[in-house]
Amino acid sequence: MTAPFRSPRPARRRAARPGARRRPSGPRWGLRIGAFASVLLLAASGVGHAVVTGVESGIGRVDAFKGMSNRPGGGDGLNFLVVGTDGRDRLTAAEKQKYHLGGAPCHCTDTLMLVHLSADRDRASVISLPRDSYAEVPAHTDAVTGRQRAKHAIKLNAAYAEGGPSLTVRTVEHMTGVHIDHYLEVDFTSFMRSVDAVGGVEICTVRPLRDSFTGLDLPVGKSRLNGGQALQYVRSRHLDGSADLGRMQRQQRFLAALIHKITSSGVLMNPIRFRDVADTMLRSVRADSGFGANDLVDLGQAMRGFTPSSSEFTSVPLRAVAQPVPGVGSTVRWDPVQAPKLFRAIREDQPITVPGDRKEPQAKVVDIPPGQVQVRVGNGTDRAGQAATVARELHATGFATTVPGSSALGKVPRTVIAYDPRWDRSARSLAAALPGAELRPVAGRGPVMQVTVGQGHTAVQRVRAEEPPQKPGRISAITGDEAVCP
Repeated sequence: MTAPFRSPRPARRRAARPGARRRPSGPRWGLRIGAFASVLLLAASGVGHAVVTGVESGIGRVDAFKGMSNRPGGGDGLNFLVVGTDGRDRLTAAEKQKYHLGGAPCHCTDTLMLVHLSADRDRASVISLPRDSYAEVPAHTDAVTGRQRAKHAIKLNAAYAEGGPSLTVRTVEHMTGVHIDHYLEVDFTSFMRSVDAVGGVEICTVRPLRDSFTGLDLPVGKSRLNGGQALQYVRSRHLDGSADLGRMQRQQRFLAALIHKITSSGVLMNPIRFRDVADTMLRSVRADSGFGANDLVDLGQAMRGFTPSSSEFTSVPLRAVAQPVPGVGSTVRWDPVQAPKLFRAIREDQPITVPGDRKEPQAKVVDIPPGQVQVRVGNGTDRAGQAATVARELHATGFATTVPGSSALGKVPRTVIAYDPRWDRSARSLAAALPGAELRPVAGRGPVMQVTVGQGHTAVQRVRAEEPPQKPGRISAITGDEAVCP
């Protein structure tokens, strides 16, 4: 039998790269750095290793690299394939009913994420791999029938049912060219217990989230989710037209919020609490046999400066969605240009977010992307050219703006947004960019908003959609601090 793959110990921290971003300072970030310092103290005293060794023995094991050959070469950093499996058969009848988990498990991967930790441990890059991605699995032995199967087309999430973790790893490596160092698997039950272990996680939303299929029902604003509610949140795919792609974005946001909770709640500063949480979370996963206590301690030491702003999240750029394939069904196809660029960045240990994006002024998150909101701007002040100025500022934050030929509309004390009630969500997104503006419904106006700039107008507030827009030649991504509640 081929020995299970074991990654090398994490590389020593390298000198700071020229132009590297500075970490935010202040009490919040000091607390997080202090939290990781406490982990170092535990490790240095031997307590940390004892704690981790004690719970490491409870990790379920799987030979995810059995018989693998002709693998991509390894690069700097560590690459994890994290999969979520449908383990509803381990839930109680009451839990299944409460969280809308009826039916039989599919024995497939419900979620797939490629997680890259940079060699200097300053960055974690998380890439969601759509479960309906068109894939071609290599020749293998079918896990159910025991028969040899030739290379064939399949949906990515079905690789697990045909050949288990090993075929899933082989398929992902073939599609991405990225060497997988470790495999981690979490099921529904494990996920719920882990969230409850940290005391729940806070999620923010700019619109109500309701899905009758999962039972999710969240109001606008901030909500604290327990394990069962968190499962509803990350499983929901019937909230809007974004379907599975929107679900991946919510999964990324949840992971960022979980990182935030763990690093800011004091869990890592309390040895007893740390042991309890670590025990629950580590017993909630199955991992490759090469992932052990030394890896956990080494990572804890290397990640002493890690914060949510050090994480970045994206999904594989797509060329087509809902593309039918005979014998397979409806699939999504990866972009043949942008997807290879993304995975090349991972192999070369480079960030996927553009450093310049992080220097932009703070923007308020809105429900409807500004680019989808049409706006006409008129002047209701005694300042000449005010309409054109506000139109430019709104355009700079993404709105589709125009200025009417005759923009003088008489003086008004307060900025007014006239809108058709059918486009009320767009109107609220526009109002977020014009603090203090009055929303005035006018039936029959159609999709174009009319802004009359008032005497009291001071400035346009920058806004952005929850998810960044796709930009030509760029990989769309957000950082962890952009994904958590403000």
